[in-house]
Amino acid sequence: MNSYERGPGLPPSRGPLSGAVAGRLCGTGPLPRPVEAEGADPYGDDLQLALYLCYELHYRGFAGVGPEFEWDPGLLRFRAALERRFLSALRADTPGHDSLDEALAALLVEPVEGSGVTHFLGAEGELWQLREYAAQRSLYHLKEADPHAWVLPRLWGRAKAGMAAVEFDEFGGGRADRIHARLFAALMTDLGLESTYGRYLDAARAEMLAVVNLMSLFGLHRELRGALVGHFADVEITSSPGAQRLAEAMRRTGAGPAAEFFYDEHVEADAVHEQVVRHEVIGGLLAEEPELAADVTFGIDATEYLEDRLARRLLADWRAGRSSLRTPLAPHMSHTS
Repeated sequence: MNSYERGPGLPPSRGPLSGAVAGRLCGTGPLPRPVEAEGADPYGDDLQLALYLCYELHYRGFAGVGPEFEWDPGLLRFRAALERRFLSALRADTPGHDSLDEALAALLVEPVEGSGVTHFLGAEGELWQLREYAAQRSLYHLKEADPHAWVLPRLWGRAKAGMAAVEFDEFGGGRADRIHARLFAALMTDLGLESTYGRYLDAARAEMLAVVNLMSLFGLHRELRGALVGHFADVEITSSPGAQRLAEAMRRTGAGPAAEFFYDEHVEADAVHEQVVRHEVIGGLLAEEPELAADVTFGIDATEYLEDRLARRLLADWRAGRSSLRTPLAPHMSHTS
């Protein structure tokens, strides 16, 4: 079997842009002109799936799609047009802090009565909602830390050493069974979900695609290395309290030991990572390149903006008693049955 036959299958298109990219990858049609991306909804299903398909060529690719498409000139030109539309919208729409210190300070404040997704799931989330949350998040967690690894060749000194130390932990500290992506796959098994890479791409909403695409956008562009560091800081600083709430939700609903362990692991690990990222990664980067402070701030703020959009979508669906997914999940069979 060729390596490119092992990836997930291409998902159904969500419009002319994603349909054209899929057609190009299947060899059934030409790409649209880059100008056609200019009028697309920057956060909509069609553009976000088209961008996701382009980015995934730099990860595991898709079954039946040859490796030569990773550097296909036509796809790269079209991807650049999609990126310009997405990035220009983010710069225009993201509420920004006046300084990096303000952005970091905001992340360090844990609201007494939070209203986010992890607060909802921790306090009252039901098992079906936890399953949907895991299915959506699997687009990232099954390749956890991979997008951030792109920044390592673009850093040096303290920033590189700090980033590499955190990534080493994310990749299991040298132990394959402790790689966080593998731990998340075990969580999915506990929840009665399929843990195949890319399995829930078609089910995920555009808001989730945008969250994952942001990491690839920042990671694949050297000029956005500061924004990637800001994104990484946001993830590491805010994840420990959220992981604590999700671990409690897993215990309360009887999700299973692997489901509990994944989030318990992140409570401890990310509390340590927070200090390394703030003092070594950000501190080291700005000691070498102080002019990147605004980019780090933008990375934090853009991450918060897209996560807030995703949270609003999930909570609106769940509070209305409806699924947050585009396609329903198979019924859950208890791990104890």
